[in-house]
Amino acid sequence: MKPCKHIPVLLLLIAGSCVLFAQDQIKDQSQPSAQDTKAQPDSPALNPNPPEALRSFQPPEDEEYRLGKGDEITVDFAGRPDLAAKLIVGPDGRITLPLAGDVMLDGLTRSQAARAIDSALSGYYSNLASQVTVTKYTSNKILLLGAVDKPGVLAFDGTPTLLEALTRGGLETDANKSSQIPERCAIYRGRDQVVWVQLKALIDSGNGLADLRLRRDDVIYVPNGAERFVSVIGEVQKSGAVPLTSTSTLASLLAEAGGFTGNAGNKPHIQIVDPATGYSRIISFNDILNPAKSLEITPRPGEIIFVPQSGLYRATYVLERFSPLISAGTFAAIAVGLP
Repeated sequence: MKPCKHIPVLLLLIAGSCVLFAQDQIKDQSQPSAQDTKAQPDSPALNPNPPEALRSFQPPEDEEYRLGKGDEITVDFAGRPDLAAKLIVGPDGRITLPLAGDVMLDGLTRSQAARAIDSALSGYYSNLASQVTVTKYTSNKILLLGAVDKPGVLAFDGTPTLLEALTRGGLETDANKSSQIPERCAIYRGRDQVVWVQLKALIDSGNGLADLRLRRDDVIYVPNGAERFVSVIGEVQKSGAVPLTSTSTLASLLAEAGGFTGNAGNKPHIQIVDPATGYSRIISFNDILNPAKSLEITPRPGEIIFVPQSGLYRATYVLERFSPLISAGTFAAIAVGLP
């Protein structure tokens, strides 16, 4: 069967229609009405599935450990005991070998590190086969903040988990000195990912996701029951939870997060996401600063304020970064608002 010669034309027409539709949606959403900023839509997009979101957020159970800064390793060479060495991965992620010099190991698995070492020494020795063993884990760290007895950095030998981190940090106690399980907590990953864990409900139901597996450098925030706050993430100086007050505005919350980084660009478009419903609003920061538009945005408790990197504010980027929070169905409502 011969391919239809009209297919390319049809595809171009379809693509053009999609672009026009998206542009119309952008015009409609570039200046949100007061109703949009104060109330949820009558028919919000599909709700996220919390258990599914948590499963996608945690690393695989059998995920291989990757070396990090500060880890102490032993390198053994088959048939060459004279070359064996104990080394520490430096703050720059490198080790230093005799003859070969610096070798980058940060982020590599043990087997990948062995191959990198063999390759670095191949110009000086033939038929080397090294084996890398981690003798001291120091890079597997979690930062615990908020309503705990001992906030700070925690180091783990193996894969850190949420309950282990909270137990080591010391949960707040009641009048009877009984540990109080927090209703929920937030886990921040990098600049632009956050997931909320309804911890008490998971524990009460016996759901194993209460002991969520974490990644190194995750930040756990346990709010006080009386606190009202939002999560400010993305291209800001200090990603994390920011308390809400009666006078908080979008501009003041961004200021409390340290303002934008240089990667945000000159005219950032800010996305506000409600993780409970998947509802998303997109606001131009220039509109907020323009007195003529009188656009005052007051985020609601629990919402996520996301400042994208300049040039990466595209549908595929938002979907990739917010996939732990928002279902694929919800994404359809967000994508049409992207510039």
